[in-house]
Amino acid sequence: MAKEKEEEKEYDILKHILVPKHEIMTAEQVKEVLAKHNITVIQLPKILSTDAAVKATGAKEGDVLKVSRNSPTAGTTTYYRLVQKG
Repeated sequence: MAKEKEEEKEYDILKHILVPKHEIMTAEQVKEVLAKHNITVIQLPKILSTDAAVKATGAKEGDVLKVSRNSPTAGTTTYYRLVQKG
């Protein structure tokens, strides 16, 4: 059982084909997105700090993640998520 946990830590989930690209945004980037959409940071959809992708990126509570998903039919779509304690 301990060996399974050890192997789990070594695997980079962000390299999996089904996991979209996650990036931590800078304060300036967040400011631009919020102004563009005329919203506040608390109005962004949330993602828990316990999410595997959040852990892999090293994001902390209060960070905003840019999630880019590729689709063969829709092209690339971008989502923004506020990291909250989970």
